Amino acid sequence: MKATCVVIPTGAAYEGRQGFTYLTGLNGATAQSQGICMAVVDLPAGARARTHLHQGVETAVYVLEGVVDMYFGERLGDHLVARAEEFVYVPADMPHRVMNRSDASARALVAHSSPDDQAGIVMRPELDAIHG
Repeated sequence: MKATCVVIPTGAAYEGRQGFTYLTGLNGATAQSQGICMAVVDLPAGARARTHLHQGVETAVYVLEGVVDMYFGERLGDHLVARAEEFVYVPADMPHRVMNRSDASARALVAHSSPDDQAGIVMRPELDAIHG
């Protein structure tokens, strides 16, 4: 099937391997995209992802609501805080863990340079206890 322009309604919720709930959006299955996917992620107050990286896949995030913390780097030694209306870039192969340390929910639009947002995920459980 030849790719064309399409409107994609928000799809069903699913849990990613990282431990967050996503809403299905634009991806290879819904838009026949080959190098990009987008989904919305909801982060309830206190939510915490499992440490992971996206092998060979870049990530871009736009925070729609709330405040999100991210620890990143080989031993999660770096930290950033992103607030509503801010963008975050995560290079391919960068270990990271996202969390919502606030008392309010957060929501973000996440894009990956692959047609499936779960492609290339490598879990790093040995880092999960850092910055608990």
